Formats: sequence, structure tokens, C-alpha cells
Amino acid sequence: MSIDKNRHISLTGIKPTGTPHLGNYVGAIKPALQLIDESAVALYFIADYHALTLIHDPKLLDQLIYEVAATWLAFGLDTDKVVFYRQSDLPEVFELSWILGCMTAKGLMNRAHAYKAAIAQNEAAGNADLDAGINMGLYHYPVLMAADILLFDADIVPVGKDQVQHVEIARDIAQHFNHTFGETLVLPNARLQATAAAIPGLDGRKMSKSYGNTIPLFSDRDKLRKLLFKFVTDSSSPAEPKDPATSPLFALYREFASDDQTEAMRQRFAAGIGWGTVKQELFEVMDAFLTEPRRRYAELLHDRRQIDALLAAGAKRARELAHPTMDRVRRAIGARS
Repeated sequence: MSIDKNRHISLTGIKPTGTPHLGNYVGAIKPALQLIDESAVALYFIADYHALTLIHDPKLLDQLIYEVAATWLAFGLDTDKVVFYRQSDLPEVFELSWILGCMTAKGLMNRAHAYKAAIAQNEAAGNADLDAGINMGLYHYPVLMAADILLFDADIVPVGKDQVQHVEIARDIAQHFNHTFGETLVLPNARLQATAAAIPGLDGRKMSKSYGNTIPLFSDRDKLRKLLFKFVTDSSSPAEPKDPATSPLFALYREFASDDQTEAMRQRFAAGIGWGTVKQELFEVMDAFLTEPRRRYAELLHDRRQIDALLAAGAKRARELAHPTMDRVRRAIGARS
């Protein structure tokens, strides 16, 4: 596959650790799909081995892998235009991960957010062993993510705010490798979606599986409406003007509405609108948007052979793209003459 070096190589991954929810769509899927037209190569992968830090139930992991794949495809991911694959189908990822691990300072991993958060939890619980319950997968996680990125010379990585550090760590590792062995690896850049951090969950906090405040992407109509009406709002009366800039419901509405609909809703906020009306109109625009993806998602999960075939073809293309990078890396370290 030839690559136009005047255009970006972008890479997006999603970890199958839970049923895909609205936050996944707004924070990762939507911005990543928007990168296709400006990318020379756009790569999308299911980070199934990353999920092993949390999931040790094989049946559950298998189900979640298919759910994630079906989600991307249901939202129109065109596998003729992009490279769509499963991480575990690329042995090069794990070879590169080991090589990069040998070039990564332990102190850098000590500063990784996920590891520090796990340490803090043990400290708060009064555990004498601050590393209790922390596996090496969680500790090594940023190196594996660096391999995911650097294997393809990706220079654009769309991420949420809480993932920026992983791209920065990949840059640090690549810089150290290049300083040691000569210019070999391309330095990636994080692309942060401005609205990603503002997408709310049902309780007003960021939508996250860990908070239990998510809305599954493919809920049926009745469940979707019930969940949306559970959104926490303030006690202002319908006649009171409301600020769309601080409203979680408005933040979610604009992600699914047209520009005209969004502007009309902005004006209604200024004039005064009841929260029940906002929730109903949010439901209507979301349900209209999700109707076709919901149908396609169900169709794909009913016949998983479609997903298997697409992922197998994507893995073949991905390995072809990975070969030049691995050839450079192996030569650089002396593993190939």
C-alpha cells in the first residue's frame, strides 16, 4: 500500500471493556471517523489485549470484541477506505512492545496516570503493599499503547483528555529510541476533541463505565428515553433562561442535532425552556440519528462471519503497513544486518 507522505497517518483504538456507550461515540468514534478524509491512511483497531488488564472472562471478552467491531461498522466505517483490525492479529505489535520496553525508563511508567491511580487507591484503603492487586499489564500498558501507535508511523492520534498522556509517553519513548539508534520512529501527536471532556453521564459527571452513569449506544427506544429522563438537572423553572454553555443536556444535544437544530435550541435556552422539554427533544434527535446504526449493529451481531472476514482482511493490510517500520527497527537495534 503506497502512502502519501504529505497527508496524515491517523490511528484510533477502542478497548473492549464494556458495552459501547454514548461517551465512546462522541469522544472517540465520531472524531476518528471525521479524520478519514484528511488522512493518507486511517487505522482503527480493537485493543483486545489491552482489555486483559481488567477482563479475565474469555466469553465476556469475546462478546465485547464483537460488540466494539459491530459498533464501528454500524456507524459507517468503510473498510475499503480504512484499515480495520484486531490488535491481537498483529504479532508485530507485541514484538515492538518488548523492544520499546527495553528502551523505557521505569520512572516514566511510575508516573503513568493509571498506575498512580491504582497506587492511590491502595494508599486510601490503608494497604501496606501499595502494589497490591496491580498486574504488570496495567503497569506496562503505556508501552503497549506506544507500540500500537509507533508501529504505523502514526502522526495523529485522536484521544480524550485523559488519554493525552499515553501519546506523550509514546513520544518520549520514540525520542529516546531515536537518540540511541538514530532516526527510526515517527513522533506522534495527540488530537484532542474540544467537546470530548464535556460529555456528561446521567449523574452530571463525565460519562464513564467506572461511574456506572453511561447510556448504551444501542438501547431500544423505550430504554433510551427512560435513561435520558434520568439526567440530573437543576431546579430552575421552565420560564427561566438557561445557559447552553454549562448545560450537559445541551452538550449532548449538539452532538446529534443539525446546526440549525442546535442554533434553534440555543435560542430556546435563552428564552426559557423546561428540562422535560429539553430531554424529550434530545431523545427525538438521538433516536432519529441512532435508528439505522441500531439496525445495522443488530444485523452484524446476528451474523458474526461478516465481522470476522472484515477483521481478517484488515489484519492483512495492517501487517503489510507494519513491515517497513519493523524492518527499520530490527536493523536499528542490530537484529537484522
